Order: sequence, then C-alpha cells, then structure tokens
Amino acid sequence: MAKEITMPSMGADMTEGTIVKWLKQEGDKVLKGDKLAEIETDKTVVEMESYNEGFLRKITAEEGSKVQVGKIIGYVGDMDEEIPDDDQTVSNEESVKEIKNDSVENPTKETAKKSEIKEISKDKAEISVDSDSVKIKASPMAKRLAKEKNIPLFDIIGTGPGGRITKDDVNNHVPGPSLVSSSQLSKTKNITLEGSDIELNSMRQAIARVTVKSKTEIPHFQVTVEVDMTEAMKMRSDLNEDLEKDGMKISVNDLVLKATINSLINNPKWNSSFDGDKLIMHPQINLGIAIALEQGLIVPSIMDSQNLDLVSLSKQAKDLGSRARGKGNPLSNEELTKGTFSTSNLGMFGTHAFTAIIVPPQSGIIALGEVKKEAKVLNNKIEIREIMYATLSADHRVGDGAEGAIFMNEFRQLLEKPSRLLL
Repeated sequence: MAKEITMPSMGADMTEGTIVKWLKQEGDKVLKGDKLAEIETDKTVVEMESYNEGFLRKITAEEGSKVQVGKIIGYVGDMDEEIPDDDQTVSNEESVKEIKNDSVENPTKETAKKSEIKEISKDKAEISVDSDSVKIKASPMAKRLAKEKNIPLFDIIGTGPGGRITKDDVNNHVPGPSLVSSSQLSKTKNITLEGSDIELNSMRQAIARVTVKSKTEIPHFQVTVEVDMTEAMKMRSDLNEDLEKDGMKISVNDLVLKATINSLINNPKWNSSFDGDKLIMHPQINLGIAIALEQGLIVPSIMDSQNLDLVSLSKQAKDLGSRARGKGNPLSNEELTKGTFSTSNLGMFGTHAFTAIIVPPQSGIIALGEVKKEAKVLNNKIEIREIMYATLSADHRVGDGAEGAIFMNEFRQLLEKPSRLLL
C-alpha cells in the first residue's frame, strides 16, 4: 500500500496550511529528503521534505487549497502499490469543512485528532513537527543557537544568501508574528502597470495651466501651526446636540472656515491680490473651498462669507459642495472665479499635514490635516489632546513671513478658544 503524505504541523498553534506549490508532479521519482511542496502557514512559507522513497503516485490537495493538519495531501510509493480509491480520500475542501464542524459540535474531538496526528503510523510518510521535517536554510551555528534559545526556525527571517538563517538572525530575532518570510524575500515579481497614455479632460488641463501659473508667478512661502482642537471638538459636540433635531450638523471644516473668515477680518491684507505696484483690497471675503471631483479639482467660493454666522456658513458650505457635485442649481461664474482666499482640507483622508498651491490671483490658502489624538504636556502633565496641523501658503509679494505667522496665530487662537467663533 502506498504511503500517505499528510499536512505537517509546524507549530503548536497551527491548525491548517496552504499548498502554495507542488515541487513534484504525479509520477515523479521521489527520494528521501526530496522537497515535495511549499507549505504556507500563518507565519511563513516552508518546503516540506519526503521521508519515504518511491514515486509521487497521487496528489489529493491542489495548489492554493487550505488543508487541516494531519489530513492527506498525497501518496508516495512504488508504481505497483495500491492507493485508496477516490471515495476513500477526503478532498481538501471537505477536510477543512469537517474539522470546522467538529470543532463546533465536538471540541474534544478536535483535540483528539491533534493527538492522533502526532502518532504517525509506519505506513504514513513520517513528517514530524520539528524543524528538520521542512527545508529551512540555516547555518549549523544558527540551528544550535535557535535550539538553545527555544526559537522555532519558522519564526526567524533569514538575511543570508537565498534567505539562509545566520547566527546574527537568531540573535537579532524579536519574538512576535513574522510579516515577511525568508522565502518571500527571495521571490521575484513580474508586475506590469498600465502603459497606455491617458488623455487629459478639459478640467485636468485647466488645473495644469492654473497650477503652473501659480508656482511660476507667485513666490510661495509656508507657515505651519499646531492647533489644539480639544475645546473646539467639545463645543461642536454640544452644538450638534441642539442642531440635530433640525437636521443640521456642524462639521470640523465648518469651524475651520469660520476661523479663517474671522482671521481675514482682523488681517485684511491677506484678502487681497497683488497687481504690479499695488495690492487690490477686496471688500468682501469670498472664501474658496477646494472640492475633489471625479474629473479633477475645483475651488468654488462662498460669496460674502464675512456676513455669515457659523450655522449659516455651514449651510452654505454644504450647499456649495452639493451643487459642485451636480446636485441642485449649477455653480455660478462668480462662485467659480471670484474667490479672494481659499482652504483645502485633506483630513478626511487621514492626511497629517500638507501644503497647498495658491489659486491665482488670491494671496493665500490654508491646508488642513486630520484632527488626531496626541499626547501633549500641559501644566507639566501629559494629557491626550485632539491636534490638527494647518499650513498657510502665502504670496510673498503680498506679505512677509512674520505677517503670515501673525495671521496663522490668530487662526490657531480662534479654534483653541472656539466660543469667539459664535460671536
């Protein structure tokens, strides 16, 4: 009778393995110590060796299939030796299902099966649970050292030639799950990306022209501030408790827009445009909001925003975003072209901080990152605070760095003492 090849156990917590690749095919000659297959566990990929000689008579688990420990994956024997009929062999899919059902219906049965796996009969291909049952490249010194430290070779990433585990690899090993195996490090990939040209739509072409004009003609400088949003987030939560009954909700971005408007009211120089030998001062604050669309980016403006309270501002910002995405009345030409200052918020994408490009002929734009909990020292005590980073990109022809810093300091103070946003 041909001898069974079973899925080996490669650790006490291993319950199943995946057949990554068969290294022998049915009918191939097999010698003791030959590599039969690559087996993937939850930690690594290892090569399984044969402990019997003969021919690989039958493969019962296909590549890519998950098989429970101890289940049959093939047979080794002489060509004239009998192998079980198909109805005597459990397929890999049925094997996984059977064990899962057993573990729910009869937990003790699964434990008993694990015990039976360890008692390999003489008829079966002997694949033990120690590291010698699989082909892991390691120097003799590394093997001895790993044994002394009681570290399974499967857990160690090899940095030597061909992924070979060295003495230093063992000494430098940090216990924990391996994210990349030594065999994976040595694998080559054949990845091909899309190589065809992409025609730019009209919006993308317009963005290209505007950003080139901005970066070519406007001398940008940046000022970044760290804003403690803890109090602002508390106030927002309190406001929304009252507003939700009317179907309203104040967003973090609404608070930022209001802080920007109030800062511009107190620093009107940044609500201007450079024009050769003079600054054109704008009597209204038409606040632009960068909005990402499928076709590209637009920066429509809330007109006369200096006259809006926080709730009205929130309503208009939501309406602007909805109309920009094609819902409701289309945006007007003024909304698309008459902005005097802008904001760009990428916090919803998990962005920590970034710098934005000024929309000509405006003099500045504030780029906003996410509000994130961070440990900060307050009054010599460590506290968890909600922090946001804001970066001003400003036209150096309009103002200098110190003026930009004063403007952003006012912006920061408004959000850190948010009650002033309600005035």
